[in-house]
Amino acid sequence: MSSDPKYDNFTYPTINPESGSGHPGHTTGEQDEKVVQLRKELEEANYTERLDTLTLLRFLRARKFDVALAKQMFTDCEKWRKEFKVDEIVNSFVYVEKPKVFEYYPQYYHKIDKDGRPVYIEQLGKIDLAAMLKITTEERMIQNLVLEYERLAEPRLPACSRKAGKLLETCCTIMDLKGVGVTSIPQVYGFLKKVSAISQNYYPERLGKLYIINAPWGFAGAFGMVKGFLDPVTVQKINVLGGTYQSALLEQIPAENLPKDFGGLCQCEGGCQLSDAGPWREDQYQEPKPTPTTTAPPPAVSEKETTEAII
Repeated sequence: MSSDPKYDNFTYPTINPESGSGHPGHTTGEQDEKVVQLRKELEEANYTERLDTLTLLRFLRARKFDVALAKQMFTDCEKWRKEFKVDEIVNSFVYVEKPKVFEYYPQYYHKIDKDGRPVYIEQLGKIDLAAMLKITTEERMIQNLVLEYERLAEPRLPACSRKAGKLLETCCTIMDLKGVGVTSIPQVYGFLKKVSAISQNYYPERLGKLYIINAPWGFAGAFGMVKGFLDPVTVQKINVLGGTYQSALLEQIPAENLPKDFGGLCQCEGGCQLSDAGPWREDQYQEPKPTPTTTAPPPAVSEKETTEAII
């Protein structure tokens, strides 16, 4: 993997021995050249942020290393970030209504799987959009989603990478469909379409594994028809399970990290949904603090001392 000291200042591992082709540490000379080309074209277009090698490789992988398509995806993302005021959300957004909203739509990160990745859980069957909109607005729900995506990039994934001793760029997702029926689909389809578009278009290459559990009758058959149109790499990440999913989840997630509701042993105080437990909450895996300089500055001299010295 080629690197650029101007942008590549990482404080966590940047290679995962288990990653496949096109990932950091597993790139060809041609792929490295495309990273350089993409960065050069973006610099010429006056982009100065998010030009590090890991980010550019994610956009290139998402577009099969087609530089023109990756550039378009990147510039579209930067335009959206500016219009949606992502930096402002990161710095000042507070989702005070979160506990009440989670009663109708739990979606949260909780600890790590056996590969060291953050586990992300969504319980779609509990969605009651009408009730949620009495508590908050669709805009604020999406702002919270974007905030969580940003927190995945920093601090969650870097902290997990430090703990695992290898680069981790993806998460393990559990999508619980318990309670989802034909009648509940129309009210949430528009909302889910919007949030899915944000994930796919602006936060590429973040899915490691996806477990769809409590899938209703017929879902697996429908997915079997659809997966023929999906990228084979994506299909390999998806597991569609019915109501007997516990053993499959426990093969991937340690029992002590999996909430009891899903067959694990974890019962966080105050509930797993709001705990945000994980390496990103542990001091030893935080961003290292800068080493203080060994050269002490000269002691300050008061105006009186200066005057006396002159006299």
